[in-house]
Amino acid sequence: MTLEQKVMQALKEAMKEKNKDKLDALRAIKSAILLEKTKGSSKELSEADELKLLQKLVKQRKESADIYLQQNRKDLAETELNQIKVIEQFLPEQMSEEEIEAEVRKIIEQTGASSMRDMGKVMGIASKAMAGRADGKTISGIVKKLLTS
Repeated sequence: MTLEQKVMQALKEAMKEKNKDKLDALRAIKSAILLEKTKGSSKELSEADELKLLQKLVKQRKESADIYLQQNRKDLAETELNQIKVIEQFLPEQMSEEEIEAEVRKIIEQTGASSMRDMGKVMGIASKAMAGRADGKTISGIVKKLLTS
């Protein structure tokens, strides 16, 4: 079952439940999928493309929620956070910081990285290894911490 089919099924359920936040989030996913399909030359999205798309949507909502909280608009921030929960249902289980750190340590050991000059090499491997299961910003922060210590 593709992501698009899962989203359509969830959309139908959300309509029956009359859950506005869930509907808005699912419609955003559907819209992003359609935009991605029409933008590229290929008609079907790969699983990696779908993961990137979902992560992008989550990241956008996190940034919006942060801005709303800074401006004391808790009502709007809450909507964004609820949508994040819905979108994350379609993502694989996210790794904890400890798990990410352990994985990055293995990659540093394998590549022989010793300084910040090697960050690009480590980030390339780490990003591919943890695609969809960890945020790039979190991975980057851990790689920096480990390479500078």
